[in-house]
Amino acid sequence: MKKISQINDLTRGSVGKSVWNMAIPLITASFIQMAYSLTDMFWVGRLGSESVAAIGAAAYFHWLCNALSMICKIGVEVAISQSLGARQPLRARVYANQAALLAGILASLYALFTWLSADRLISLFRLEPSISGQSVAYLRATVPGIFFLFHNNVFGGIYNGQGNSKTPFKILSIGFICNIVLDPLFIYGAGPIPPLGATGAAVATVLSQCAVFSIFAYKLYYRRSPLGKLRLVGRLRRRFTARVTSLGFPVSLQNGLFALFSLALATLAARWGHVGVAVQSIGAQVEAITWMTATGFSTALAAFVGQNFGARDFERVRRGYRYTLKLAGSVSLVATVAFLFFGRPIFSIFAREPGTIDAGNDYLRILALSQLFSAIESVTAGAFNGLGKTIPPAIVGIFLNAARVPLAHYLTTFPALGLNGIWWSITLTSILKGVALVTWYRKSQGTPERIPAQPPDD
Repeated sequence: MKKISQINDLTRGSVGKSVWNMAIPLITASFIQMAYSLTDMFWVGRLGSESVAAIGAAAYFHWLCNALSMICKIGVEVAISQSLGARQPLRARVYANQAALLAGILASLYALFTWLSADRLISLFRLEPSISGQSVAYLRATVPGIFFLFHNNVFGGIYNGQGNSKTPFKILSIGFICNIVLDPLFIYGAGPIPPLGATGAAVATVLSQCAVFSIFAYKLYYRRSPLGKLRLVGRLRRRFTARVTSLGFPVSLQNGLFALFSLALATLAARWGHVGVAVQSIGAQVEAITWMTATGFSTALAAFVGQNFGARDFERVRRGYRYTLKLAGSVSLVATVAFLFFGRPIFSIFAREPGTIDAGNDYLRILALSQLFSAIESVTAGAFNGLGKTIPPAIVGIFLNAARVPLAHYLTTFPALGLNGIWWSITLTSILKGVALVTWYRKSQGTPERIPAQPPDD
């Protein structure tokens, strides 16, 4: 491949080194993304479980927003990696421009929807009026950040597709530092800044996302991009946006429906009052330690597989998958031990009420049983994505995530389970997802591979 600054050729050299060097910044960046929410939970947790529940309810719609942005992020990530593997840097640049333009349109539509529907969306949780009011205010305060979130995800995908995960990591680190500094200032107030409570966490996050966006935009549009000069404005080109959308939509749909199914579980958990909502909100953030780590490996593998698939080196693709699966599996086993034996002290970091801590300890012990399978699912999805086969992971994920809702309703009818029936529904379906997806992937290895038809560069 032609040597271009900041583009890493993943089709040559050690498989382990290529995956590892790509994965470490991605994993760290994933933790930084998670740390945004954990930082908010940490500071808002000092206001009480009601404020945590308010943010937790609004977080599901932020989750939905992030899922929608996956259309552009995953699409551009796979399209760029495959184009570079096929030695087509010009085509990769066109994909980068088109994905950013599409992200702006989708972000504007979702922002308008969120602002107009905030009251109705939060009313789904049937929370106490004081908590609902906090949640609506928080959700509307996040609306300006939707534009930044969409583009930051796409910009990260542009770099990831080039095999360069270090640049997004550095930029996200700056945003996280901003969030750490701004959170207590806007939540509790300082000097001329009035105390905004839970809404202050949203303001701090939006300002931090704006800082990240500004740095990304400067590097990609006002300095020479590794792919060449990117255009800040332009027109959508149907053939390229169709390719980006076809790659990213299954992943986006899966993530979006996952958020909706989780919302359905949250409304069920709300039957146990704000404790149920708080436990799921905090527990999901803590449990995401394994998920975020596996996602980092998954994204690294997708870029690795994409470039090598474009270069037609299928044996290298298989070796990369096996290596990444071992790495992610090892990390998930560490998380399993931590959740089984240290759930109570972990949960007490984010909650004070004994009842919430006890329920949170049950949550982590139950979810511990599925950590290895969640890692297997995530890594295998990354391999599928790199091949441009984003539909199989979506089918498995959507079907079994949907099964959680009726299963949870059924299990909670048992007095011995109660609220814990919800967590068991998550664990059981996570185990099934890991088994089903890895089985599908191994069977698909016997089918001939081909590179999808690509639109002309101009």
